[in-house]
Amino acid sequence: MALRVTPGMMQSQLMRNINHNLTRMQGLQNEQSTGRKLNKPSDDPVGITYSLRYRSELSMNEQYDKNIAQAKSQLEHTDTVLGQLSELVQRAQELAVQAQNDTNPQTALDAIAVEINQIYEQAIMIGNDQLNGKYIFNGQMTDIEPYDSATAATAAAPDTDDQTVKVRFSAGVTVAVDITGGEVFGKTGDNDNLFKTLKDIYNSLTPTANKAALQTAANQLNSRYEKIINTRSEVGARTNRVDLIDQRMQDLNYNLTELQSKTEDADMAETILKFNQEEAVYQASLSVGAKVIQRTLVDYLN
Repeated sequence: MALRVTPGMMQSQLMRNINHNLTRMQGLQNEQSTGRKLNKPSDDPVGITYSLRYRSELSMNEQYDKNIAQAKSQLEHTDTVLGQLSELVQRAQELAVQAQNDTNPQTALDAIAVEINQIYEQAIMIGNDQLNGKYIFNGQMTDIEPYDSATAATAAAPDTDDQTVKVRFSAGVTVAVDITGGEVFGKTGDNDNLFKTLKDIYNSLTPTANKAALQTAANQLNSRYEKIINTRSEVGARTNRVDLIDQRMQDLNYNLTELQSKTEDADMAETILKFNQEEAVYQASLSVGAKVIQRTLVDYLN
């Protein structure tokens, strides 16, 4: 039995086709306006999983980038402070050598002692250096001043905290960004503790010179200077590592951004071309519909 095609059926089929063409054209128009081919999960169910993964990794890397900037700032500041301390100890070494000259009168030794005492006070100030309100030489106890001028050279002085501050740069990758006071200035019981050594030099010069004690203190000062230099070299090595991590992170972010762009962003030239094609199809369907559905006598009677 032949199926009778009624005008109502023709109109319904025509409207469905026109709406379908309009929907496709609207989708392409949306891609043009947003510049993205992935605007909702239904656009690409597989692609959305990759997109979310790329976004998550980029978000984590953004925090790691902040950690890298923080680490660089702290390491560079520590290197600057250690450079100042090195120059200070070098000056103390020069004065110690000068004081060992047998031709020095007591007045000259007294003048050297005064300068050594000033170096001691400056070393205390460097030991209590702060960055962003945090003491850099007291390990994880960054809110406690590590050194006191009155006790730093004595056996009563407490040792600084030996737990380093570590910054995470990726899963399983951490780098210490500080140096403890014990590493730089020496612990309380160390013979070459910088503060004790400076006081020993001072005491060996006044009120009268003690050349044997001066020689011993000068040797301890040389020992401490070598350790300060080695510590500064370690800070430089850590800075270089952070730079390498930073470069790797920048490369990783570039690759992830490129992959995200390929997954989410629309090819504008292709999108415009497809839109023009769909627009032509839509206009053609409207034109054909106007010819297929003709007015009848019933339309006029209604």
